[in-house]
Amino acid sequence: MHDQHVLITGGAGFIGSHLTERLLANGATVTVIDNLSNGREEWVPDDATLIERDLTDPNALEGVLTSDVDRVFHLAASKAVNSDRPRAQFEANTQMTYNVLETMQDVGVSELAYTSTSTVYGEAPRPTPEDYAPLEPISVYGASKLADEGLCSTYAHSHDLTVRTFRFANIVGSRLHGAVIPDFIEKLHENPDRLTILGNGRQEKSYMHIEDCLDAMLTVLERADGSLATYNLGTRTTTSVTRIADIVSEELDLAPDYEYTGGDRGWTGDVPKMRLSIEKLDALGWGPQYTSDTAVRKATRDLLAEGVAD
Repeated sequence: MHDQHVLITGGAGFIGSHLTERLLANGATVTVIDNLSNGREEWVPDDATLIERDLTDPNALEGVLTSDVDRVFHLAASKAVNSDRPRAQFEANTQMTYNVLETMQDVGVSELAYTSTSTVYGEAPRPTPEDYAPLEPISVYGASKLADEGLCSTYAHSHDLTVRTFRFANIVGSRLHGAVIPDFIEKLHENPDRLTILGNGRQEKSYMHIEDCLDAMLTVLERADGSLATYNLGTRTTTSVTRIADIVSEELDLAPDYEYTGGDRGWTGDVPKMRLSIEKLDALGWGPQYTSDTAVRKATRDLLAEGVAD
């Protein structure tokens, strides 16, 4: 990325702001476009250019995504897996992706990195490889990301774009919000003696630290071949929700009683068990530094250090 001009949609959010920092450190010029619904202006480094716009507007990229951009990282999305406005979420995510792809074609930018999700697989056998089929998401969020992948595939095969699609496990680290680790931290700050856990606590998934996530993304961009390549980003290990509660409690030096809401999933659309195959990523010569447990513990420390729930 050295000396490249990159555009990051959603670059003020959790993953996007970390990516912005990494690319700036690598010598890139970074423009961030974000409506700040999920992100924060203070998370965007001063060396980046922040433009506040809503990408569902077909004209949002006018004057921003121009021919001098070398690569687009498309992270902007409505991310709630259990959204109370599912139609609006589906329409927003597909509109944003279509607008990005159409503008890239219009101005002649051909390199796209698209961030997808493990939820496109639905409740699939584990570990789940990239070529698993049929893809049957069980949430509107997963369905919208699968639709976006279809749009990216169309533009890669029929409009000469080069697309790298990343299917994320649960990415954790500083600035994370709206997820289980910061939720537990906030609950335990409010009541150190009791912690309510959604579901039965036996939900078990892969957790990948943001540092590993960024390393993996840049490795794929450097080494993958072809006009369209899709890679799982995760770990070989999993962590249960109860184990996350244990880790957060240990880091806070607490021993709360656990109270479970019951059921095998925490909310409608929740995939209770998830572990992605990372053999394809491994074939590029890269593997994660942190296990799921160590990623959760490091993320907990990261969040406590930045004052979550203070």
